[in-house]
Amino acid sequence: MAAAADPVRVGVLSLHNSKETKAICNAIEALGHRPVWYRGENTSVRIDDGQLIIDPPADIIVNRLLLSTTNQPCEELGLADVLASGIPMLNPPEAVLSAMHKFSAAARLAAADVPVPNAFLALDSGRLNEARPDFGTEAVYKTAIGTHGGGTWKVGPEDTVNAEVGSRRAFLQAMVTKDAGPNRDLRVYVVDGEIVGAMNRVAPEQDWRTNVALGGSVDDASDSLTDEIRSISLRAADVLDLEFAGVDLVEGTDGWYVLEVNPTAGFRGFFRATGISPAPHIAAVAIQQAGGAVEGALIDELADTLDDSVPACKPVPRPSAEPERRTVGLSEEVQVSGTSDTQSVFAKSDTGASRTSIDTSLAASIGAGPIKDIARIKSGSQKSAKTRPVVDVVVGIGGNRHTVTASVEDRSHMEYPVLLGRDILQHYHVDVTRNVGDPARDGQLLAEE
Repeated sequence: MAAAADPVRVGVLSLHNSKETKAICNAIEALGHRPVWYRGENTSVRIDDGQLIIDPPADIIVNRLLLSTTNQPCEELGLADVLASGIPMLNPPEAVLSAMHKFSAAARLAAADVPVPNAFLALDSGRLNEARPDFGTEAVYKTAIGTHGGGTWKVGPEDTVNAEVGSRRAFLQAMVTKDAGPNRDLRVYVVDGEIVGAMNRVAPEQDWRTNVALGGSVDDASDSLTDEIRSISLRAADVLDLEFAGVDLVEGTDGWYVLEVNPTAGFRGFFRATGISPAPHIAAVAIQQAGGAVEGALIDELADTLDDSVPACKPVPRPSAEPERRTVGLSEEVQVSGTSDTQSVFAKSDTGASRTSIDTSLAASIGAGPIKDIARIKSGSQKSAKTRPVVDVVVGIGGNRHTVTASVEDRSHMEYPVLLGRDILQHYHVDVTRNVGDPARDGQLLAEE
């Protein structure tokens, strides 16, 4: 542990390039200390004669792993646990595990008398559907692990639900509302037992989810928090042992409830709404826990700017490193998941299409839905636009999973039941010479596998 007067080395564990990670690294340096960005290019761990040697070394680590967006959260959680075995970490891996699993978090909060909506988790789909009437006309159906609103649906009494969506468990939750009009909730950002600020989030037109990533609008609520909201927010972060967290609350007719507690909450929308960056507050608590000194006035000054420029501490990739983007072909075998089933089919890549589309019969067989909206689709050969329903589906390509809002159309006369649009292809390089799913040889391919 460094002496109080010496700069401390603050690691930031983050395998991605988010603005939040960059901002935290820059804040550490601006506060007079040394950021260390743990990434694939520079991180290694050795066990040598019973000693754990972590390279590069640090005095403390800020955990910014986005476990809810990865296909293998246990792998990355294990990596965090390895590093935490030798270096103090906030948020600790065990706390992140409890918070990222939404039902686990709700269970712990309920046991500590923190108000949460009624919810029901069953390992059997039949049992889950039997409980559907308990939740009234409208209910929330969500995967236990998800982010940015993905894996969350509003279901009616006639909708069938499944105990698993893709490879993730799902549960029912009561729809909590107070007034008519657009859905809204409140995010309160907590750091080291203090509230940094808060923002209202309002669902975009023709959607009920308030996530900023889905187009939700935001406004500052920092100066209008009641004692009830403050108490619930601080209590939620404390119960889940989180040094920093975004606590999402919703108001019902009888008070406020905690919807979720995000251990790696983004703050681009938060900064836009409040003018406050949590980055220097997170950096400061890490520095102080490692024995370093920070100037309070400087923290507040830095919080007025979201400095997400590329930090000098970002490691340089090795020349032999694999490219970040994978390659997909003109056709690919994919796994498509709805609320009741997952099926493997061949899909065609179309960089000219903004939205993924799925065949009507396939959508019905996997339980895609419910219908979220009606989209107007117009191609270059058509003078007038057609309307198609759109639904949330989960599309798996290799080891990657994408929750997208796909249009539903009759593709029975087409070769491929799924068309991959730019909403998915933006994450890949497309090689038009690669043709994995040639329908003429589908049977042969599947037989060979």
